[in-house]
Amino acid sequence: MNPGDSIFVAGHRGMVGSALVRLLRARGFTNLLLRTRAELDLGDARAVRAFYEHERPAYVFVAAAKVGGIMANASQPVEFLSENLQVELNLINGAHAVSVKKLLFLGSSCIYPKFAPQPLREDALLTGLLEPTNEAYALAKICGIKLCQAYSRQYGANFISAMPTNLYGPEDNFDLKTSHVLPALLHKFHLAKEKGEKSVMLWGTGSAYREFLHVDDLAEACLFLMGSYDSPELVNVGCGEDLSIRDLAALISRVIGFSGQIEWDTTKPDGTPRKWLDVTKLTELGWHAKIPLEKGLRDTYQWWLAHGRQLSKI
Repeated sequence: MNPGDSIFVAGHRGMVGSALVRLLRARGFTNLLLRTRAELDLGDARAVRAFYEHERPAYVFVAAAKVGGIMANASQPVEFLSENLQVELNLINGAHAVSVKKLLFLGSSCIYPKFAPQPLREDALLTGLLEPTNEAYALAKICGIKLCQAYSRQYGANFISAMPTNLYGPEDNFDLKTSHVLPALLHKFHLAKEKGEKSVMLWGTGSAYREFLHVDDLAEACLFLMGSYDSPELVNVGCGEDLSIRDLAALISRVIGFSGQIEWDTTKPDGTPRKWLDVTKLTELGWHAKIPLEKGLRDTYQWWLAHGRQLSKI
């Protein structure tokens, strides 16, 4: 990509999209095509096609998606499947229609089977059953990957797919009812500290393992792949390390400064037992994550206190 190339970041107000915009601007890219939901409904096929035909972007980052934690996914499977499918179809089909030079589709580590061998290799896709609590979202993401591969193989389109691990950072969703585990824990421990509570009750057993990547690292990886990766085969993006939710909770408790007890509601689900990505392919291409988890947590907490706290339901 050159500094003057037109670049469409779909979902630029979300956590991933906003990180991409920050990085692109920092790298000197000035011709960014950004549209709010009010300006462009990505679920409207005609509107998306008209946008593509008018703007004709050279590059597209598909960072738009309906996302949420276990509770949101389990309670709204129709919305998570249908809305994500519609957005993906509109963005990928539209990009092909105007001969976009290159498109990067962002998937998710939840595309892999629940009991696939760890760490999760890219070739584990479709080798087993998915985790039921986020099956709808995972199916939508798998369809996006397969559509990009189909365009590549049938028409020679340079559409690539990156599978990030669990993400966190600025612009994350901290709402306790819909957020993922890391921002939810930050929020819960903050409230407990503010209220002077003696304990915090968390879902599950704490035995599940998760890998966490700062969203700024993901943005760096996306730009790297846009410049150096042209295969239709998906590529994992992670830090190469994981930890238990129990250990994550202890770390966040320390970052927040909460000194009470951590209790576990074992009647609630843990989700997939482990999600740890094999990042060998990305490492061999020459990229690796740089932001340590504890530093990333401290920075994210400070960002939320300064910018995002008013957006959460406290």
